[in-house]
This record gives sequence, C-alpha cells and structure tokens, in this order.
Amino acid sequence: MEKIRKNYPDIAPSGPTFSRGVRVGNLLFIAGCTARGTDAQGKGLMEQLRVTLDRITRIVGEEGGTPGDIVKITTFVTSIPGWRAHVDEQQALFNEFFRGDYPANTLVEITALAEDGLDVEIEAIVELG
Repeated sequence: MEKIRKNYPDIAPSGPTFSRGVRVGNLLFIAGCTARGTDAQGKGLMEQLRVTLDRITRIVGEEGGTPGDIVKITTFVTSIPGWRAHVDEQQALFNEFFRGDYPANTLVEITALAEDGLDVEIEAIVELG
C-alpha cells in the first residue's frame, strides 16, 4: 500500500525530520500535536488541551474525516495529578470535540515535552471512510 506523508503547516507545523501525518490506505497516523507556537504555550493545561484537540480535529477534517473517525489517541502529560485536577474541564473539552464518539485513549505521564511551556501532547490514529 502506498504511504502518503503529509504536513499541515497552517494547522500544526512539524519539525524538519518527521511528517505530521502518514496516510496508509484509509488509516491516518498523526504525530504528537501540542500547543507549540500558539498563545496557549506556557499557559494552563486546559488551554493547551483545547489547542491540541483543535489541531488534531482540523487535520482530520483536512483529510475529509470527522472527530468520530479518530479511533485511538495517546495523551502524554507532564503531570497526571495536574491532569486529574481538571477532570470536569477536560471532560467538557472531550465532549465538545468528540460529541460522544470517543476514541480509545491511553494516558501517559512523561518528564517533559520538547519545549518549555508544553504540558500535553496527543498523537492519533484515524480510520477515514
């Protein structure tokens, strides 16, 4: 199967040594997205989460999909206690973006992300129609 490597510079710019997404057939693998380069970088976790979910769902939209097509995400956070402190807000954001069509989600705590001021990163696997 052909692999199509894609970047979405107007949505979530990628680095020089990786693609933001790779499409193989009807599957799209989205590299980890953060709030990097936005006003949310360095701000609260939920502001960063909103930007990150927006970026991911916009990428899916660029490929003709909807948030309901996202089948799996992995969420990396720098503090699980900090994540849990915002349970109501995060649930509201996931409801807003996924409207009940939730992907499988693995939550992983990590020491740090690629730049200061980043506290959440999400990668996704999408099945497009």
